[in-house]
Amino acid sequence: MRHRLVAVLIWLLAFGGTAAAAMGAGTAFSNDYEVPGTESAKAHALLREGFQGQGGDTDTIVWRTPDGQSARTPAVQERMTRALDSIAGLPGVGSVAGPYGPGPDSAARISPDGRTAYAVVTFDRQADAVPKAQAKAVVDAARNPQTRADGLQVELGGRAVGLTEAPSAHLAEVIGVAIAALVLFLAFGSLAASLLPIATALVSVGTAYFGITLLGHAMPVADFAPMLGTLVGLGVGIDYALFIVTRHRKGLQRGLPVAEAAENAVATTGRAVVFAGATVCIALLGMLVLRLNFLNGVAIAASLTVVLTVAASVTLLPALLSYIGMRALSRRERRRLAAEGPRPEAVTGFAARWSAFVERHPKLLGLVATAVMVVLALPTLSLHLGTSDQGNNPATSTTRKAYDLLAEGFGPGMNGPLTVVARLGERPGDRAAVEALTESIRTTRGVASAGPAVFNQGGDTAVVTVVPDSSPQSRATSELVDRLREDVIPRAGQDTSLQAHVGGVTAGYDDFAEVIVGKLPLFVGVVVALGCVLLLLAFRSIGIPVKAAAMNVAAVASSFGVVVAIFQWGWGSEPLGLGSAGPIEPFLPVIMVSVLFGLSMDYQVFLVSRMYEEWLETGDNRRAVRVGLAETSRVINSAAVIMISVFLAFVLSGDRLIAMFGIALAVAVALDAFVLRTLLVPALMHLLGGANWWLPAWLDRRLPRISIEPPERRPHAKLPQQRPGADPVTSGDRTEPVPSSR
Repeated sequence: MRHRLVAVLIWLLAFGGTAAAAMGAGTAFSNDYEVPGTESAKAHALLREGFQGQGGDTDTIVWRTPDGQSARTPAVQERMTRALDSIAGLPGVGSVAGPYGPGPDSAARISPDGRTAYAVVTFDRQADAVPKAQAKAVVDAARNPQTRADGLQVELGGRAVGLTEAPSAHLAEVIGVAIAALVLFLAFGSLAASLLPIATALVSVGTAYFGITLLGHAMPVADFAPMLGTLVGLGVGIDYALFIVTRHRKGLQRGLPVAEAAENAVATTGRAVVFAGATVCIALLGMLVLRLNFLNGVAIAASLTVVLTVAASVTLLPALLSYIGMRALSRRERRRLAAEGPRPEAVTGFAARWSAFVERHPKLLGLVATAVMVVLALPTLSLHLGTSDQGNNPATSTTRKAYDLLAEGFGPGMNGPLTVVARLGERPGDRAAVEALTESIRTTRGVASAGPAVFNQGGDTAVVTVVPDSSPQSRATSELVDRLREDVIPRAGQDTSLQAHVGGVTAGYDDFAEVIVGKLPLFVGVVVALGCVLLLLAFRSIGIPVKAAAMNVAAVASSFGVVVAIFQWGWGSEPLGLGSAGPIEPFLPVIMVSVLFGLSMDYQVFLVSRMYEEWLETGDNRRAVRVGLAETSRVINSAAVIMISVFLAFVLSGDRLIAMFGIALAVAVALDAFVLRTLLVPALMHLLGGANWWLPAWLDRRLPRISIEPPERRPHAKLPQQRPGADPVTSGDRTEPVPSSR
């Protein structure tokens, strides 16, 4: 605060510098889900080595004629040939293979009923590297008015084309921030105070956003990482600043000078913010134990955002508080302070009545809260991890329409064919074995069509394209992948040196999901253990960390249940503009567990730290729980409303994956704030009594001592067990006096 101008300038310089550097460097994100060593990765490697130059992204142009016409009608053929020729000459397009050329391959691109046809557009680079302008030029050339004359429907699908449908304006962020500002103004009654958390979050999250863009040049970072970081950063950033500003306002109302009130707020609540941010980062960085490059970039990017929001809360925010001075209070509060002087804090109203109500009925309310969490968690039992493709896009998008046209005209498997890639050895029978393998695949249950085998120029690599009779995201397609790998290919490769692997979209996602599920117990165990250790050190208690871990797992399970119901079962997904029902992406559980576990810890820290402060002052568990809940519930609920608003606003992003994150996080925060922290946690703490704060003496002596939010100590304040004649804590349970934690 003594160098407030320097503090503000440093942050503005960091924001402007990273923005300029990111704009100059451009984006370099990667969505490579490939896990080295898996079957699909081996298939991709063989394809890359044997068929060099065919690694570019392939997209499709699909057209369907109106009733009474055929794709072979001269007028239709002339218009589409002219459009395909113009697309072939566009920058970035490597080749275009249509249905009107010679050979059986071309004829196969027209559906049996003759009304639907498609062409394959191959770009000269992968979809992540295709400039959006080049993909947009292909879309415009295919869907121009001359081509679509006389009722001809033309749609496009593929990853590069999907880039053109991504929203360019940050509408979700704007709406989320606007709602947060409204909630803050209603809570504070001061425009200046309500704008400070917004300003702090925007500067820190903006710096992180551009920093993540630069990070993409140093390591693999998914293209959704900046949006995910923004989503998490805005939520926690505004909340952290809200907690500190609330404490600062209380100091001003007690008559403290501006500088002292701000210093006290950062020294107390600021410590809780740093601790809460550390728990979020630990939960996010827990993804590193999975040793997957794709998730490493997401973990570091999200952690960077949280670190910067915490840093801004304890550096930029105090500087801004010193600038607005007494305007942190509303005009009415300032007039009352000037007329009546400082007034003692008194918790009244609904918060106090609710806290007393929980104290009187802990068993009933605990059962109600448990029932709500269990019911919402039930859909999680049917969680299906798999390929969520363009068939799940909104019904109005061209990629979804192209997907549906291909499925209708050629069968659902056309949207996600499998590739069987074989490496031939030196034995003369290997080539015949490939032909035999192709015939065997054609007769395999679940295969709509296959082949013929295509050999590379060297003759040492062959690829067979397999079209399933089910959609890419279907369980039946996953079962076909297993059938080919475990039965068909081993049988065909007997007595040969042939090495064959199954690749393709479904196979790649299945392999990724298998690796994730296999490592998920280790990941969850590490995150839970580290979180428990931090809470153990902070609250000197066995019960607090155990309850926190159980509550966090409950929040994660219930939020997953809602995600499964909406996105996998399709309950309301189409009306919400989220596309049709489909499986959940394999990496989503890991990222959601990290983020949700970290966010759940936030409210646990802020709630229990106030209870712990009162416990140290009085040694009365019932009073500690009652006062802690009464004094923190209002600010926690305000923070939850802000975070929920920010998260739900991201449903408008137009991205199915980000919408999943937004709904999952919003549900988890809502349940955490309004069910767990205001119902279940205080009810359990009332039932457990003094056992909440029990810690074995031998463990207390060996643990290092840290403090989250030290109480504003009275002169010579002593702990209950230090006071002469202090009684053991009794609140329905008989316990021993707690050991000293200071």
